[in-house]
Amino acid sequence: MSAALGRAHRPISRSGAALPLLALLGLTAIRLAVAAAAPLAPDETYYRIWAFALAPGYLDHPPMVALWIRAGIALAGDDALGVRLLGPLAALAGTLLLADAARALAGPRAAAPALWLMNGTLLMNAGAVIMTPDTPLLFFWTAALWTAARLAAGGSARWLLGFGLAAGLALDSKYTAALLAPALLVWLALPPQRRLWRAWPLWAGGALALLLFAPVLIWNGQHHWVSFIKQGGREGVFRPGLAARYLTELALGQIGLATPVIFAALGLGLRRLVPRYREPGAALVLAFTLVPAAVFIAHATGDRVQANWPAPVYPAAVLAAAIAQIGFWRAAALSGLLLTAPVYAQAALAPLPLPRRIDFTLARLGGWDGLAAAIDAAARAEGAHFLAADEYGVAAELAFHSRLPVAGVEPRWTLFRLPPATADAGPGLFVRSEHHRAPIPWRDARRIATLTRARHGIAAETYALYLVHGAPDRASVWLPGRFRR
Repeated sequence: MSAALGRAHRPISRSGAALPLLALLGLTAIRLAVAAAAPLAPDETYYRIWAFALAPGYLDHPPMVALWIRAGIALAGDDALGVRLLGPLAALAGTLLLADAARALAGPRAAAPALWLMNGTLLMNAGAVIMTPDTPLLFFWTAALWTAARLAAGGSARWLLGFGLAAGLALDSKYTAALLAPALLVWLALPPQRRLWRAWPLWAGGALALLLFAPVLIWNGQHHWVSFIKQGGREGVFRPGLAARYLTELALGQIGLATPVIFAALGLGLRRLVPRYREPGAALVLAFTLVPAAVFIAHATGDRVQANWPAPVYPAAVLAAAIAQIGFWRAAALSGLLLTAPVYAQAALAPLPLPRRIDFTLARLGGWDGLAAAIDAAARAEGAHFLAADEYGVAAELAFHSRLPVAGVEPRWTLFRLPPATADAGPGLFVRSEHHRAPIPWRDARRIATLTRARHGIAAETYALYLVHGAPDRASVWLPGRFRR
């Protein structure tokens, strides 16, 4: 195989190599500070519940995010930094792997563009400080791409064992990782990679990936395939009347997450590599970009694609721009970092009094501690012994912030190994967003107050507070709280 694409052979000095690393370490320190200062989003507090009820699978996703949060809490404590600790560290390690992949494919001059273009994207900068299943997925996907790049650069077929290991761990992070297989198969279908079909590490790597994913399969089989049904239910069908709208939303979302100048650099890099598809490295990058991108584009012809779903497309697209030596990569990366700075500041410190409709940090992060304090005060006034909610995000936020026991009242909680909420719990307060219209799961519920979640006086959402007695009509469990374990 060809060892490199347009490889530059001039050596880079030690001081020249050290400066980008020091800058990356500085960026990692900033991310750790933001991770510690920004309030936890409802999904993050929900995944934190997973970390205290470890299982091979969950309704929404495989278990890797729970394992990462549990490890972070063990190292840094049960707070925002503990929940998010592995995010900034994985971003650091993942971009170093991506830079090494670029170096393997196109020489040392490609490493810095790959490193900084990836770290300039809002996708990476947001994912590095908010813990979701996309965080471990992006790391393990990048690790799989790195092993494939090493192989494409002339390495041994044994790199396919590493690919299988990374792919299996990516599958344990999010089901989107299943797209690694068709991307690899498309690459292997092209000469001269076809010879690898006879290599035993290809099949051994596939077996290793399935072995790592087997606990998730077993858990789903034991729970009526609920997770696969939930995620598979998002499969879209072609809807001509909505396709243009959804495709436009998809394009605008990716321009925003990449940041505009970086998006242009990635597109130009891919365009330059298309004529070189017969080269192993170029073919690899194109396969790992275009195959998953095609899946998301097809989905968008019939249903909405959430902006974060195409995250796995980015590492290979960044490699394309780095390999193609896009001349404005420094300006592109700098523009992305400059756009990220106010987002970090608003998430951690909220210096700008922005309305909810344009401030997504307020909508997701703002005011949860104040809301929990107001609810605790109402509980003391009413003599309530517990709190409850039938929205998983609200219940998880209350479990993190309140000192009272919190009952999760929603069918999803029955899949967790958590103690059932008992009927002798006494009086309690049921909390629900004013936007939630389902029947109240207590017959004797009496509305006693309306509370607003706000930050610096700017409202994020309004909640109704009900006085209730005993266990609800639906199955419920006690959630692990921050102060009560």
